[in-house]
Amino acid sequence: MKVVNLKQAILQAWKERWSDYQWSINMKKFFPKGATWDILNLAEALLEQAMIGPSPNPLILSYLKYAISSQFDDFSRDLCVQALLDIMDMFCDRLSCHGKAEECIGLCRALLSALHWLLRCTAASAERLREGLEAGTPAAGEKQLAMCLQRLEKTLSSTKNRALLHIAKLEEASSWTAIEHSLLKLGDILANLSNPQLRSQAEQCGTLIRSIPTMLSVHSEQLHKTGFPTVHALVLLEGTMNLTGETQPLVEQLMMVKRMQHIPTPLFVLEIWKACFVGLIESPEGTGELKWTAFTFLKIPQVLVKLKKYSHGDKDFTEDVNSAFEFLLKLTPLLDKADQRCNCDCTNFLLQECSKQGLLSEASMNNLMAKRKADREHAPQLKSDENANIQPNRLILRAEPTVTNILKTMDADHSKSPEGLLGVLGHMLSGKSLDLLLAAAAATGKLKSFARKFINLNEFTTHGSEESTKAASVRALLFDISFLMLCHVAQTYGSEVILSDSSTGAEVFFFETWMQTCMPEEGKILNPDHPCFRPDSTKVESLVALLNNFSEMKLVQMKWNEACLSISAAILEILNAWENGVLAFESIQKITDNIKGKVCSLAVCAVAWLVAHVRMLGLDEREKSLQMIRQLAGPLNSENTLQFYNERVVIMSSILEHMCADVLQQTATQIKFPAMGMDSMPYWNLLPPKRPIKEVLTDVFAKVLERGWVDSRSIHVFDTLLHMGGVYWFCNNLIKELLKETRKEHTLRAVELLYSIFCLDMQQVTLVLLGHILPGLLTDSSKWHSLMDPPGTALAKLAVWCALSSYSSHKGQASSRQKKRHREDIEDYISLFPLDDMQPSKLMRLLSSNEDDANILSSPTDRSMSSSLSASQLHTVNMRDPLNRVLANLFLLISSILGSRTAGPHTQFVQWFMEECVDCLEQGSRGSILQFMPFTTVSELVKVSAMSSPRVVLAITDLSLPLGRQVAAKAIAAL
Repeated sequence: MKVVNLKQAILQAWKERWSDYQWSINMKKFFPKGATWDILNLAEALLEQAMIGPSPNPLILSYLKYAISSQFDDFSRDLCVQALLDIMDMFCDRLSCHGKAEECIGLCRALLSALHWLLRCTAASAERLREGLEAGTPAAGEKQLAMCLQRLEKTLSSTKNRALLHIAKLEEASSWTAIEHSLLKLGDILANLSNPQLRSQAEQCGTLIRSIPTMLSVHSEQLHKTGFPTVHALVLLEGTMNLTGETQPLVEQLMMVKRMQHIPTPLFVLEIWKACFVGLIESPEGTGELKWTAFTFLKIPQVLVKLKKYSHGDKDFTEDVNSAFEFLLKLTPLLDKADQRCNCDCTNFLLQECSKQGLLSEASMNNLMAKRKADREHAPQLKSDENANIQPNRLILRAEPTVTNILKTMDADHSKSPEGLLGVLGHMLSGKSLDLLLAAAAATGKLKSFARKFINLNEFTTHGSEESTKAASVRALLFDISFLMLCHVAQTYGSEVILSDSSTGAEVFFFETWMQTCMPEEGKILNPDHPCFRPDSTKVESLVALLNNFSEMKLVQMKWNEACLSISAAILEILNAWENGVLAFESIQKITDNIKGKVCSLAVCAVAWLVAHVRMLGLDEREKSLQMIRQLAGPLNSENTLQFYNERVVIMSSILEHMCADVLQQTATQIKFPAMGMDSMPYWNLLPPKRPIKEVLTDVFAKVLERGWVDSRSIHVFDTLLHMGGVYWFCNNLIKELLKETRKEHTLRAVELLYSIFCLDMQQVTLVLLGHILPGLLTDSSKWHSLMDPPGTALAKLAVWCALSSYSSHKGQASSRQKKRHREDIEDYISLFPLDDMQPSKLMRLLSSNEDDANILSSPTDRSMSSSLSASQLHTVNMRDPLNRVLANLFLLISSILGSRTAGPHTQFVQWFMEECVDCLEQGSRGSILQFMPFTTVSELVKVSAMSSPRVVLAITDLSLPLGRQVAAKAIAAL
């Protein structure tokens, strides 16, 4: 085609969508070499064509920009530069594009190259001004520099322009690098400039350019609040129920809360310490107190060491910890009460531990110690002199190195010096030593290896060959002590600590087998007729004969594992004989004395079976079985002949009490256990009798809400109710309580508290909340009124917090306290939310069928993009995962609500939900919950006035994907 004039050339370029460099090549072909562009009025012709429509044509403008950047590098031609600056002035603060996504990306790139040109022009003007000052003629250069800076400021002051530049930076990293170099060069030149006004204007422009990459990470911290109940409750929950848990999941959860609630670091650390001191004061006497002491003085400093790594600088974090302690010292009543409880200066120990871990400088530590010392002079008196030596903090800190030494001792060959090993274990049993050592091991993550070593020892001592009487009694004691210790660990810290990792294919030892099949635990129902309770009949008969023999039990070559497995069947034989009148009560007493007289483990195994047996009996059949439990739990009637008997009986009584607790409650029976020194069961039987559990739940939540923080007892009540009512019942009823609140400050407090309560089983609660409760509220118009502000805003906040927490942690392992619960079957969620890659769900098909609906798709040009396509599909996220399925369905529902023609409180709820997502997200949302949002939702969201800001668009789209950047550019360019 022969080009007649310039206008025709421009139209042909626009029709054929020439790129800027194609335009340049073709123009040189069409027009004679002698012609200069100024004669042809190229700039005017391009501008005229670009400005015909309601918005500038970005393609034609890109030709002009290309011409600018390629033709006008000679910044010495003042008039030409000023003319171009005037052209820029026309459009730099009102750019928009309503074309295709590719054109919008083109606009981003064009703006980036225009910014680069402006920076080079500014640098050249500043250089000329400097030279002019030296030559004594500053006026010309100063005028041009002022013009350049004015255009720069005008371009960059628009958030929309900065958002477009943010996208362009991700599209063209090399161009952004060139801009950064130009900025550095400009800074060097302007440093020597005498005009303060121009210099400050240039610095302001530099700051705006440097802020473009971090546009999404600007969050203001909460400075108007001093208490953060979520952090408080999380720490209490961890200290009360999960001492053995690893520190990393706790650190990540705390950091998530810190980010979501924008908590300043000093107040965040202060809240952790406050919770620790409250936990210490509230903890029940005995093991509970030792657990809390270990948690506060051993585990929390380790948690802070890991939190320090998330902080931007070591020095900053130590200053924040110092500030937190300064605040803590002002809470004198709290510290005094903790000192009274622990019978020592708790703050002093804590400061020393923090200094040891590098969390405080020595000068800060000494300064804080001196302040606390002065305060303590006016404190109430500590305990009386007789208890003055009981200082759990000091004991726990001493116990930590002892744990390491015992682990080394246990590594030695057991066959070489069993007596020496028995001496060590006997020492461990005395007083509170065992609980102290276990608490220290649990808080430092050594409990699993501790348990493993005792399992190995227990296995080693199950049977011996050709041994003397002394060797047999040492072996019997080692078996008994290791068995009792392991039972005690399982009951105090959970059976997960004992079990080996099944995936490793390691040999399963006797104790693990017995514990899994025969040991009663909370929520575990055993079958007394299970094959594990029915061993070889000849072994049972020989054991019955041994027990019924009134002479002393022989220990030589005794196979203790077989004896423990046969005792259940032997007890059944003895019970039958008693019930049929073959044996008298005196004989039963002798037999029970024989069972517990030497090796307490046999009594534990016998009671374990009896507990399972009693559950299966009718009311009138239980008497003799319960009588036998009483005999086994009661004091010994004959003389004991083996070492450490009293110490072993103390642990045995504690184990039996835990084992029988459920069955005694169900049968309304009382058995007195000789608790000599061991603490009774804390937090047991907390629910009031004859009250509906829904009433208990609402009552406890109302009290917690009124108080403003969750205490240890309430945590245990909530945990029991969650076990009893199930996740859906628990979550649904608490959400109903939240939606009843009408005062804004109450709803916000309720959200903070509910989030921490839901941490009892966050994964399952999130699945229920996002998969069942929210869709029910959003799709049922009769419930929309309950989503009004303030409860609706609060629910949106809670839903986002739960979704973010679960999504960030669900790749990790469930904590030990969550593993105990019934896990929802993955297949249930696949049938509920059929999101198979090949077969879209009903909701997806429903949305896809509306592709021609203008409400669903933003423009006819986007029909190629499925309305359900989201970043998660491009990242190939595993959609068999229940949480991923639930999130994908929730965002499809949100998309359909935004696209529908009916507005109401549910539409407002969606807006609050998305606002909270934006508020909580950090920069770079790849891998966040928003990746499940369909791309088409973005254009619908910006129609909502509160969401129509460039920063929101950047936050909700996945800018790591080219398609995400196109969607964002299109939405922002149309604003």
